[in-house]
Amino acid sequence: MQVYLIRHGKTLANEQWRYCGQTNTALSENGVAELTALKAQGGYPPSVELFFTSGMRRADQTLELIYGKVSRTHIPEIAEYNFGLFEMKSHDELKDMEDYNAWIDDETGGVECPSGESKNHFKLRVLDGYARILSDIQRSRSASALIVCHGGTIARVMESLQPDTKDFYGWQPRPGRGYVLIYAEGRFHKYKNL
Repeated sequence: MQVYLIRHGKTLANEQWRYCGQTNTALSENGVAELTALKAQGGYPPSVELFFTSGMRRADQTLELIYGKVSRTHIPEIAEYNFGLFEMKSHDELKDMEDYNAWIDDETGGVECPSGESKNHFKLRVLDGYARILSDIQRSRSASALIVCHGGTIARVMESLQPDTKDFYGWQPRPGRGYVLIYAEGRFHKYKNL
């Protein structure tokens, strides 16, 4: 079984280095152009049996740019991190806030963004959503599935599959890119860059 994990295309928030988790933003013009170019270069699998997204606009737009109006299942648990009051702000705008620095410096994952979630909660939510997707794939006896979601989501899944190999930020792919996860006999076997 092959599972393709693809990060949505670039948004204005990405271009402006803003924390964008729960804001339902669209792809930017640059994001659309980059995805179109990647598709033209054959950067995506030509056929896939099942499609999943987080249900957020930027994820659905990415899927439609690559594959058209295909049927997909929305899995809200794989949405990006809930940054709460830090949402749509940049590091420069937040760097002098005590709550922000406590969250940034948190090594145990228990500090919540004000009105948002903690790193630990995010990890559990994402892994629950990913387990639900794997269950759906196995139940349908499909050999391939493609998931369009978010950089943070992908990093959490990859961290769980390949612990102690890269840090969280090292697993985040560029917009429009991701990983191919290969499962054998129901277990994760290896990955390749997409």
